[in-house]
Amino acid sequence: MTRFNRQRAKVEARHEIETEVPGLTRRGVTLPLSTHGEWTTTSPGSVRKLTVFPSSVLRNHESGAGFARTPKQELFLLAVSHMAGQESFYEGAALRDLRYERLVRQLAVSDPVWTLGLLRWLRTEAHMRTASVIGAAEFVRARTEARAVGFSRQAVDAVLQRPDEPGELLAYWTARYGRRLPQPLRRGVADAVRRLYTGRALLKYDTGSRAFRFGDVLELTHPAPAHPWQGELFRYALDRRHRPDRAAPPAGDALLGAHHALLAVPVAERHALVTGAGGAERLREAGMTWESVAGWLQGPLDAAVWEALIPSMGAMALVRNLRNFDLAGVGDRAAADVARRISDADEVRRSRQFPFRYLAAHRNAPSARWHEALEAALQHSLSQVPELPGRTLVLVDRSGSMFDEPSARSRLNRADSAAIFGTALALRAEHADLVEFGTSSQAVPLAPGESVLRALDRFHDLGGTNTAGAVQRHYDGHDRVVVVTDEQAFWTPRVDPLGVVPEHVPVYTWNLAGYSLGHTGAGPHRHTFGGLGDAAFRLVPLIESGAAAAWPWEADGAGRRA
Repeated sequence: MTRFNRQRAKVEARHEIETEVPGLTRRGVTLPLSTHGEWTTTSPGSVRKLTVFPSSVLRNHESGAGFARTPKQELFLLAVSHMAGQESFYEGAALRDLRYERLVRQLAVSDPVWTLGLLRWLRTEAHMRTASVIGAAEFVRARTEARAVGFSRQAVDAVLQRPDEPGELLAYWTARYGRRLPQPLRRGVADAVRRLYTGRALLKYDTGSRAFRFGDVLELTHPAPAHPWQGELFRYALDRRHRPDRAAPPAGDALLGAHHALLAVPVAERHALVTGAGGAERLREAGMTWESVAGWLQGPLDAAVWEALIPSMGAMALVRNLRNFDLAGVGDRAAADVARRISDADEVRRSRQFPFRYLAAHRNAPSARWHEALEAALQHSLSQVPELPGRTLVLVDRSGSMFDEPSARSRLNRADSAAIFGTALALRAEHADLVEFGTSSQAVPLAPGESVLRALDRFHDLGGTNTAGAVQRHYDGHDRVVVVTDEQAFWTPRVDPLGVVPEHVPVYTWNLAGYSLGHTGAGPHRHTFGGLGDAAFRLVPLIESGAAAAWPWEADGAGRRA
């Protein structure tokens, strides 16, 4: 696959514009692509004004037509694509974070029911952890400042779904607003603690690398135990935080007792204990994760240790460690067990991972012995993509800005994600034309039943974002159009790049970046969604069958008409 070159992408996009409108200048001076303002075209002996857009149409980051969204639409699309502290191709991290916080705070006061629904859905269905946690904190802050009563406690409890998240929310709040907690925030965190804190959770998440340990959370929020055993667990968590040398697990707690005993084993004896008879069972009974074993052994994880760990590892932990298995030389029998588990349809569904996780593993794993299993896992992860009837045009954005990585922890980019979903939709449709577009556009041929991973090798880096050219060239009476993009189309003579599609034909845009302006205007058959979850594609048949057009959390998964 061609590697992305940012400078070449900008040069190609600029050249495309200059080819369409020779001598494009601003007040007689040729300008770079990103310049905004009043444009003119020059020809020998004459100067004429060129009206690019009506005054009511805004301009996006590429000086193309931009269509304003409502605050709810803007927040929804930004939320499902937002990684806190991570810049995008066109928008710096600080500006992006500020825009997200401003929108949450505004809507927390003006429409708290809608915003609470968004935050709950964002964490439980869209699986956006950081955005939902920060959103809940800003929700509480805005309503506290406005002296608005209600909803804040529920918002906090709704987004805290993993045992480390109460500490993450408090770390954010105290760094931003100090250690004085509003009552709804304290009570919401306490509700989550009562629901989430268990012995197994403590072993996995109460580690020295955390800014807020379980004991810190307990001291700030003072939750009442929900079960008789939880009081002793809270005491143990406080001792681990302040008196680790004297901390003793609750009597009768088999898991914490086994873990405590394992920590007491001399370092020199630990490797033999793990790799000997019954080693895998000891690790499982003591709740030892692969991360904790790595520190406990005080030595490398060799093949024998990995083989003892594999039976108790979760499916996604296995996927993340395929490269480590190969480097350590894990044997064929253990490898076959790993391949079976990561490709099991039920395991994939339970893991609730995005398909691009399997693509990342496929590219990162050095051994070919994992490839077939990862291909099967990716296919299972896309099982909810609908089989659309009739003819569908699927347009996948492969412009320069799509090669921007949405997370510093990921080696994948939005172009990869767009290609995965576009290909899956095309393969499952009754009849689909799959097209990649940038400065130019071209069809991507597919064979019936083909693997998505193999089809991805046919996609390219195509420079600029000529959405209008791609639509005009490839739309041919299709029953619907699906565009997977960041919506930053560059200048074209046509104001709406999707204007050639008749108004009665549905156009579905999946926005993968969450910029403030859209690439098409509003209309009864123009829909914009966001995020990377394949479940979003279920919205298409719901809308076309006449289901109520509501936000995803308001009506059985039906999507909001944007």
